[in-house]
Amino acid sequence: MSSVDEEHASLWALAVPPLIWATHFLLSYWTAAVWCAKFADAGGSLALARLAIAVYSALALAALALTGYQGYRRHHLEQRAAPHDEDSPESRYRFMGYAAMLLSGLSAIAIVYATLVVLYIRSCV
Repeated sequence: MSSVDEEHASLWALAVPPLIWATHFLLSYWTAAVWCAKFADAGGSLALARLAIAVYSALALAALALTGYQGYRRHHLEQRAAPHDEDSPESRYRFMGYAAMLLSGLSAIAIVYATLVVLYIRSCV
C-alpha cells in the first residue's frame, strides 16, 4: 500500500464537474436569450446561437471527459478495485476519485439533456 499525501487530495475534484455543468447551462441560456433579444427579430432564426451552444456543449463534454478520466485514475490507484472501507488517506483519496468520476458522468448527462433543447427550438418565439 502506498502512502497518499493528503495535501494533494483537494476537494476541487468534486466541485469541478458540477461547475462545468452550471457554466454550460448559464452560457447556453444566456446566449439564446441575448440572441433573441438583441440580434433576431420576433420568430427569427436561432441558427448561430444553436451553433454556439453546440460548441459550448462539445467543450464542456471534453472537459468532463478529462475530469472523469482523472477521477478514474485516482480511483484505480495501484490497480486496486477494493471497496473504500478503510479509514486511511489512500482510501479517502480513492473515494474522492470515484465520486469525481460519478459527478463527471452525471454532469455529462445533464449537459446532453440541456443541449437537446437546441434540436427542438429553432426560432425566437
